[in-house]
Amino acid sequence: VQAYLSALFQIGGSVRIPGDGAGPVIALPSRFESLLREVQVLLSNFGVLSRIRRAHPESGGRPGYTLFIDAASRAAFMREIGFWDEAQNAKYREWAADHPQPVSGDHSTRVLSIVSAGHETVYDTTQPDHNTVIFNGLVTGQCGEQPLPPYGSCLLGSVNLTKFVRDPFTEHARFDWEEYREVVSICTRMLDNVVEVNGLPLAPQRAEIEQKRRHGMGFLGLGSTLTLLRLRYGSPESVAFTESVAREMALAGWREALALAREKGPAPILRESVEITPRMLRLRPELARDGYRAGQSIPARLLHARYSRYLRQLAEVDPELVGQLAEVGARFTHHTSIAPTGTISLALANNASNGIEPSFAHYYYRNVIRPGRKTKERIEVFSYELLAYRTRVDGEASPDVHDGPHGLPSYFVTTHEVTPRQHVDIQAAAQKWVDSSISKTANVPTDFPYEEFKDIYLYAYEQGLKGCTTFRFNPAVFQGVLVKGEDLANTLYRFTLEDGTQIEVRGDEQVEYDGEQHTAANLFDALKEGYYGKW
Repeated sequence: VQAYLSALFQIGGSVRIPGDGAGPVIALPSRFESLLREVQVLLSNFGVLSRIRRAHPESGGRPGYTLFIDAASRAAFMREIGFWDEAQNAKYREWAADHPQPVSGDHSTRVLSIVSAGHETVYDTTQPDHNTVIFNGLVTGQCGEQPLPPYGSCLLGSVNLTKFVRDPFTEHARFDWEEYREVVSICTRMLDNVVEVNGLPLAPQRAEIEQKRRHGMGFLGLGSTLTLLRLRYGSPESVAFTESVAREMALAGWREALALAREKGPAPILRESVEITPRMLRLRPELARDGYRAGQSIPARLLHARYSRYLRQLAEVDPELVGQLAEVGARFTHHTSIAPTGTISLALANNASNGIEPSFAHYYYRNVIRPGRKTKERIEVFSYELLAYRTRVDGEASPDVHDGPHGLPSYFVTTHEVTPRQHVDIQAAAQKWVDSSISKTANVPTDFPYEEFKDIYLYAYEQGLKGCTTFRFNPAVFQGVLVKGEDLANTLYRFTLEDGTQIEVRGDEQVEYDGEQHTAANLFDALKEGYYGKW
């Protein structure tokens, strides 16, 4: 976004120094008001305010519009956006060197009324070639667990929670908190070491990760772990356990951040000083209450530890730790992030539940890309907790048995049995102690009542989530990676043959086509989406 704006101003914009002693004019003219309106929104994400004026016909110029950067935002514009042409940048720097910068005032706007404007089509903003989305001027992956700055890198590591359960499926089932804290500390040190051997291809990428040393420690297997502990995912007890897991990870990680800073030094960015800006004072009024004013400097380590709302919350649990972080600095700027972990859960954790999720199902199919096949291949998959239950309790236990001796206990739940609000409650319990963000999906059945579903995003906002994703199985639109057998069996796919004949096939049925066997659902999806035969 920054590069786009800089290029746009380079092509059509300018810096003009009036001869009357007034400040510089940074402007972008265009015949299209809609373009300038969109630029105005993007600029606002960088704290840059602007105004659009229409050219008057009597002025003798070309008809059109001009976007002007507000006087109080000129410095922010040049710092955050600027021009590609160094001559334009130098022109502004030369003026700024001899003139004090105007102080930004209060630009808040009072809402007079909210009037319904009816319905309008909403578009998917996904970039299909690399599955990214622009949120408020930031480009992020759809998983959403790690929004990054320019040239930022996603350095993630996950702890398998199932490894800390003792005496599973019994009345003595418990979680080994002492060993868990020890493992988190070791893994935190490991991720910090990875920064040293990051292997990133671009110099700005390497500079960014070495300057902040951020990483994303998380966990996988929460749903499976709750089942081993005989807790039903979404229950109040499971919410309390989730918060404890996230809180203890945060405390252990930041204690290691302090120990590493004393041993090896804090992150380079936390050794610097930061100039207080009017925007910082608006976002963190505590700075003003503590006597700071725009233009003053503050040690970055102090700004990080004392004025980060996340670390202020951590100080409520361990004030001495955060006090020492403000004094010494931390080894890294960010510590926690909960990723999807789909691949590592399946490949390395015996199909423990992904990340913070419950198990998708206890017996289902996974659509896998294999070299040489023209469509995805369907693979049978069993959940970790079902395999563990069969090993320890009942070798014939089955999720298909609802009555009888081989049924599963009620604490065995799947993602579709958890209500949207329960999904949000679990995510909110963890988000409180996660300084980056969380990848989580609230799966809902195809026939889930709309009235119960529509308020989930507002509820997520009220609970303090940074992001919320929902997924409703719709076979006509998308064939997912994970699919339940009953969904396939209940879905009919219609194929039109070369002679015009139409046939209908259940999604779970095998179809021979082009010399290969495919499930009807995977064949339909490959033909519809255009990836058939491209592997």
